[in-house]
Amino acid sequence: MTLRALIRVRGFALATFAAAIACDNGPTGPAYDPVLPTAWSPAVTNPYFPLVPGTQWRYEGQISEGQELTVVEVLTDTRLINGVTASVVRDRVYLNGTLIEDTFDWFAQDDEGNVWYLGEDTKEYENGQVVSTEGSWEWGKDGALPGIVMWADPSAHVGEAYRQEFLAGTAEDWGQVVAVGQSVTVTFGAFSACVKTEEWNGLESGRENKYYCPQVGLVAEENKGGGDRSQLVAVSTP
Repeated sequence: MTLRALIRVRGFALATFAAAIACDNGPTGPAYDPVLPTAWSPAVTNPYFPLVPGTQWRYEGQISEGQELTVVEVLTDTRLINGVTASVVRDRVYLNGTLIEDTFDWFAQDDEGNVWYLGEDTKEYENGQVVSTEGSWEWGKDGALPGIVMWADPSAHVGEAYRQEFLAGTAEDWGQVVAVGQSVTVTFGAFSACVKTEEWNGLESGRENKYYCPQVGLVAEENKGGGDRSQLVAVSTP
């Protein structure tokens, strides 16, 4: 979301180079052949990643380029992806008041409660013009496969690296549950019993820590080791 957008902008040349290598030598990491669900839930209700249509989260952060604002909204629209009805989440990122990224993400929950990432349609902007759609992908197209973004039981997966998305050379985000039962305080409030993850892009350098809290979802993300940080400042519900 927030920091990822700027990492993409700053690391565009590096990502392009890495993608070229990946296309020649295969994807980063081990071969990916997930056991895909055979049954799906009608809605995404995982307490650490709840997607209730009409909900909006606002995140703010002071980063090296300036003031970042991210607005994330669960739309009432759905999208049929490879036979699965996905929730649509719009993610807009602003830098110093100017739109720099506008993304539509697609998520679905299996009948065990795991949340899967099924693809995204992303556009990066400069001076009001689309300059890149790098990172867009959709399950079932060009060999793309979905990945896990939140486990039904995160405590059962501490220390386990997992793919969050997969299209070789384009979409290779990873995650790992670092700890559960965490407390975190952000502008919006104080939270407990949260899940801390470490997340990274296999095609770029840099890692982030994220905090997901019950009934709210993502409340903070920060560069691992300090530096840029984005935090939840407001939530509106339908």
